[in-house]
Amino acid sequence: MPANDVAAPLKWWQDAIFYQIYPRSFADGNGDGVGDLRGVAEKLGYLELLGIDALWLSPVMRSPMADHGYDVSDPRDIDPLFGSLAAMDALLVAAHERGMKVTMDLVPNHTSDQHPWFVEALNSAPGSPERARYIFRDGRGDHGELPPNNWPSVFGGPAWHRVTEADGSPGQWYLHLFAPEQPDLNWENPEVFEDLEKTLRFWLDRGVDGFRIDVAHGMVKPSDLPDMDVSEVQLLVNRDGDPRFNNPGVHAIHRRIRTVMDEYPEAMTVGELWVESNDAFAEYLRPDELHLGFNFRLVKTAFDAVEIREAIEESINAVDLVGGTPTWTLSNHDVEREVTRYADGVGPGAGLERAKAMILVELALPGTSFVYNGAELGLPNVDLPDEVLQDPTWERSGHTERGRDGCRVPLPWEGNRPPFGFSTNPRTWLPIPPEWADRTAEGQLENVHSTLSLYREAIEMRKTRPEFSGRGVEWYGAPEGCLAFRRSEGHAVCALNTTDTPVGFPPGELLLCSAPLQDGKLAPNAAAWLIPD
Repeated sequence: MPANDVAAPLKWWQDAIFYQIYPRSFADGNGDGVGDLRGVAEKLGYLELLGIDALWLSPVMRSPMADHGYDVSDPRDIDPLFGSLAAMDALLVAAHERGMKVTMDLVPNHTSDQHPWFVEALNSAPGSPERARYIFRDGRGDHGELPPNNWPSVFGGPAWHRVTEADGSPGQWYLHLFAPEQPDLNWENPEVFEDLEKTLRFWLDRGVDGFRIDVAHGMVKPSDLPDMDVSEVQLLVNRDGDPRFNNPGVHAIHRRIRTVMDEYPEAMTVGELWVESNDAFAEYLRPDELHLGFNFRLVKTAFDAVEIREAIEESINAVDLVGGTPTWTLSNHDVEREVTRYADGVGPGAGLERAKAMILVELALPGTSFVYNGAELGLPNVDLPDEVLQDPTWERSGHTERGRDGCRVPLPWEGNRPPFGFSTNPRTWLPIPPEWADRTAEGQLENVHSTLSLYREAIEMRKTRPEFSGRGVEWYGAPEGCLAFRRSEGHAVCALNTTDTPVGFPPGELLLCSAPLQDGKLAPNAAAWLIPD
């Protein structure tokens, strides 16, 4: 039995099901074609019916929207696109009345270039206190015409932008690991944490239950800003050894954040951690740092039984190093939806069947689960026309990288044509494909065999059946191309068939299956929960 099976009783967030809301794509309450907080509040009944424990709101703070909210100009206000502080307060009250927690995105690595601090920095001289809040450097070359180092931006192009000084002359460069509109903060400056602490307390005092910390492995850069090997750099990707991320000093920041969070003992943090090493991942989950860390192994794993088992084992091993809680997710606003990923080489029908199988795998595992809005409807990525793309990666890459818009298309709620009840405005911020007429929430709620019905039944069973207990996983022998495991204290077994032929079950009671049985056997691309004899 793993050591953490005898740990203290679980906190609410240690086995919660979080639902990620990408606000501009969830529900539009005011008819402008963009989702908002009013729309979220209006759909709380749906989320309660689904069985969600907690919401994670992608950024709703004030922003010019150069990166759809991840460029924050005021971290202690709500952007008018989404509503107001009063709308946020009302959402908190309404969600709490239904027993749901509400968490927000926190963006500490950078600000908007329209944040008052950065405006002051541009209007101040090199070496000034105002510029010391960001990472400004003189350029290389005879006239400072070259960037301070060769770092690329995650969104494409160089990670440096040269400013024009007050006298009109070419001046210093500032670092932006993402878009030029997102200048990186200098976390060696004490003012930066002081301001973050104000932000933490502002929202926690209003009743927010926690934060998802964007780029939690970023923030700190090596003081000498060395050049890096760019021979294998990919857009929207960073790997272990990348000097732009995962520098040791970042842990001191998380310890300071945790000190504040501990004054609110029911609140939590979960970090976006794109690190590959188990040891490096575990460091962020030490008892005085993050409560949870996103482990993206399942997101990056093909529909292959050996790879899936390895991803599960490695994810659990990583948190066991520090007695932490594993997290699981199949998609989010930054990656291709699982229906599309799993369809590669086999077609969309098989992609959906595999996605339905994998949610049974995810929900059978111990720890915290995250569901991205629309996954419960079986939505695929959308191949959008060039002229509607908005992700900054599209422009920054010179139109070679299409970006993430395809997984951010607004949700279909009801009816038989766009905008499917998402908005009263037919011109939604991204177009909704008419092919989604059979994927609406309304239609799927009426169909007991739908993806949504499978999610509802699985979530309810996970919560109510004592067989889904225990903080470890025990593996069973399984045919080639299959896997089977159960929770260490419960008796329910999850079986997955990744082959193209049906496979037999062990004798016992079948609880739930992602696809109809074939001659009493588990179908290809399917998973099942059962209690063995």
